[in-house]
Amino acid sequence: MTSWLPTLITANPEEGYDLAVKLSRIAIKLTQPDAEIRDKLRPEYAEDAGALIAVSQVVATHFATISAANNYWRDAS
Repeated sequence: MTSWLPTLITANPEEGYDLAVKLSRIAIKLTQPDAEIRDKLRPEYAEDAGALIAVSQVVATHFATISAANNYWRDAS
């Protein structure tokens, strides 16, 4: 079986951010595996400023982890 997350290493910060978003989306899918329920709930949080800020915080946490794994993109070289 191929892992959906073979590495945290990325070529650059933009790829690292994209990976952080993917990690966040996968966490939601694992927490609520029913796509129909996720779709039903989306309108409730889509207009909730607090929920949107919380999403940003989760992505930021993942991005910090990925940044550290990439030695902040090889010490900005």
